[in-house]
Amino acid sequence: MLTKKRVQESSLSFHIWTFPFVVSPQAFHQLSQRTFSTAARKGVENRVREKQKIFQADNGLPIHLKGGVSDAILYRLTMALTVGGTFYVMYVLFDTALPSKK
Repeated sequence: MLTKKRVQESSLSFHIWTFPFVVSPQAFHQLSQRTFSTAARKGVENRVREKQKIFQADNGLPIHLKGGVSDAILYRLTMALTVGGTFYVMYVLFDTALPSKK
């Protein structure tokens, strides 16, 4: 629960919202120790070796497409946005440089 305290300094008067308890540095230390402990890694499986085999395979594909279908879709989407953006910038520059007469 927040409490409201009135503070007065020289000619200024204002309110400060404070907590009714004080958090000690030891509490922050304990919290950080619990948050960054290694016990939370029990459910995660290490799959680095599998990924290394996929990406180091000599199958003639470039590295940015070895991830499968999702990599191919992301690559094509990126290329489409790049080409579309380039044409749009050229259109805007042309339209700005040669405005239509009214």
